[in-house]
Amino acid sequence: MPELTLYYIPTCPFCRKVLNYIDQRQDITVSLKNLHENPDYQKELLESGGKTQVPSLLIDGKALYESDDIIQWFEEHKN
Repeated sequence: MPELTLYYIPTCPFCRKVLNYIDQRQDITVSLKNLHENPDYQKELLESGGKTQVPSLLIDGKALYESDDIIQWFEEHKN
C-alpha cells in the first residue's frame, strides 16, 4: 500500500466529503494533516504539489486534488 497523507481544512465542504468517505471505510490508513492546526502543513503541501488547494491526497509524495478524484482513487485501490 502506498504512503497516503490527506491535507485538509475542517470547514471545507469538499474536505468533509473525503473525510466522511474515509470514516465510512475501515480499510483506509491515511495520515491526516489539518492546515488550521499547523501552518507548516501548508508549506509542505505547496512544496509537494505546487499549490495549497485542499483536499489534497499525497500518494507516495505525489499530489491528487479534487474530492471526487480522491474518492475515486480510494475506490480503485480497495484492498
